[in-house]
Amino acid sequence: MGRGDGTGRTVSPDDADDSGTGILHVDMDAFYASVEVLDDPTLRGKPIIIGAPDGRSVVSSASYEARRFGVRSAMPVGQALRLCPNAIVVLPHFDRYLAKSAEVMEIFHSFTPLVEPLSIDEAFLDVRGARRLWGSPGEIGRAIRRRVLAETGLVCSVGVAATKHVAKMASTLSKPDGILIVAEADTAAFLAPRSVRTMWGVGPKASEVLESRGLRTIADVRDAPRASLDRAVGVAMGDRLWHLARGIDPREVSTSRVEKSIGHEETFHTDIADPAVLRAELRRLADRVGARLRKSGWEASTIALKLRFADFTTISRSQTLEAPTAVGQRIGDAAHELFDSIDLHQPVRLVGVRAEKLQESGGAALALWDDDEEWRNVEGALDDATARFGKGAVTRAAFLGRTPAMGALPSHPKPPQG
Repeated sequence: MGRGDGTGRTVSPDDADDSGTGILHVDMDAFYASVEVLDDPTLRGKPIIIGAPDGRSVVSSASYEARRFGVRSAMPVGQALRLCPNAIVVLPHFDRYLAKSAEVMEIFHSFTPLVEPLSIDEAFLDVRGARRLWGSPGEIGRAIRRRVLAETGLVCSVGVAATKHVAKMASTLSKPDGILIVAEADTAAFLAPRSVRTMWGVGPKASEVLESRGLRTIADVRDAPRASLDRAVGVAMGDRLWHLARGIDPREVSTSRVEKSIGHEETFHTDIADPAVLRAELRRLADRVGARLRKSGWEASTIALKLRFADFTTISRSQTLEAPTAVGQRIGDAAHELFDSIDLHQPVRLVGVRAEKLQESGGAALALWDDDEEWRNVEGALDDATARFGKGAVTRAAFLGRTPAMGALPSHPKPPQG
């Protein structure tokens, strides 16, 4: 979900110059909430929060009507309801969101094979080779908006530019339901007055550091000495900002996007102080992470643990494995080791397990023996059973008769693989 609430929306006229462009960023507007409105038209025009109604869940998405009260993604639902007491809390339907996402991505692919999904509800498109078939980039952007609305009932916003960075910024400014075109020759003028906070990939902490040094706009960053940028945010980030502030972004649209990590986290209905319950949840999450790794054909070299305490203090720990793995048992063991190293000074609100530093399965050198062979066979059989009979058909005996003690939304689903 974007941070914007629709105020300050900027769109291009029908005759806008799109010379030198070729990259589109298409972003569905308040996607989860919009799908719920599509399925229940009585929700239209009302403040909607997608989340669990117990108040301890986090906001997964919100309609623009709710965002104007300050509601944001990842905010506790209880806090969101205090900001917007009249909001309607709607339970998420992720299977439905994935289905609509697949429809949208199919439309994108009908215009160009060069589609790079960033998430379930946004993607980059390289349309430089589609001009003869569909027209100029601006015309293609408008055609995509028309078809998405006609075929799915949903609205999207489109940024058209010469680079991915500027296209992403443009789509954000055009939301909701708009298109903003930045001709290549207009890139510098477009960037100059924008806040450093609008730069794609520049987070709140980096923005605060830049602003503390008087660098509040992209023009300020562009005019700053390179050495001062390096001192402020480090050499790597300084180099990136130096180029982006000048409209230089050589990144191409990639059709083979690799996940950097795979993880799951859950928020409990009530804060948990019992280590046995927490360890059980970590094992459950590790099994889910392992299943996703195997399905995607990846192995992880590092396992990370996340804990959020009752006072919202959040800590993370990570461990590098002796060998990459996709075995849930091994991932769970690592999560337990990390958990045992933490002082539980107060009850826990949220736990998470994440697999990082991914590589293709079988890419590591083979050991003389495989300590995980038995578990690999067991989990392979579980995968087969899940494929045949559905999720939950087979589970660990320790989980029988128990329901997860959580009330959070699951990790955001990934875009359908085309």
